[in-house]
Amino acid sequence: MSNSQLERIISGGEDLFLRSGIKSVTMDDIAKHLGMSKKTIYQFFKDKNELVMALLKKKLKEDEENMAAIINNSTNVIEEMIVMMKCHEELFSKINPAVIHDLQKYHPEAWKQFQSFKSEVMIKKMGDLLVKGINQGYVRPEIDVRVIAKMHVNQIEMGFDTSIFPVAEFNIWRVQKQFLEHFAYGICTLKGYKLLSQRKNIYEDTNI
Repeated sequence: MSNSQLERIISGGEDLFLRSGIKSVTMDDIAKHLGMSKKTIYQFFKDKNELVMALLKKKLKEDEENMAAIINNSTNVIEEMIVMMKCHEELFSKINPAVIHDLQKYHPEAWKQFQSFKSEVMIKKMGDLLVKGINQGYVRPEIDVRVIAKMHVNQIEMGFDTSIFPVAEFNIWRVQKQFLEHFAYGICTLKGYKLLSQRKNIYEDTNI
């Protein structure tokens, strides 16, 4: 069994899950999508739940590495937020809102791992970003960093809740973009607000 086959199966599952949600995609669908036998897939994964777990671990590792890269390559928190918005746009524009619902309802072990990552990594990274922004003079010093970090991370998850934002009425990226902009402008000092507006306009004009 080769690593290339393993990676191909995980990638194929990701393609279909993001497009159609997790529940509606079968192992037969994945095999057909990849042009391989279902027997080959079962050599790597005993069932779909195991595949979902492997995919989630891969995505969370990638997310953590991407966040670290953004932080290391940005000169200030405003640039970090702009780049993160761009990354979110690329993801949210192609993800089916059912993914979060399906993960929570049908794959509780994976959901628990996602929630642990959210509390142990995402909220901590966001808190660190806010503290750095305060020190740089771009983020309001009076905000409660712990509260705002938790609020923002959980707000992203709420944007996928179809009971609040029905798919027939709301575009997922438009919802998330409103959340992101509301958060970004809400935490900024006047200095941060001016730079954010300038950088955001450059981003929108050049689509960088």
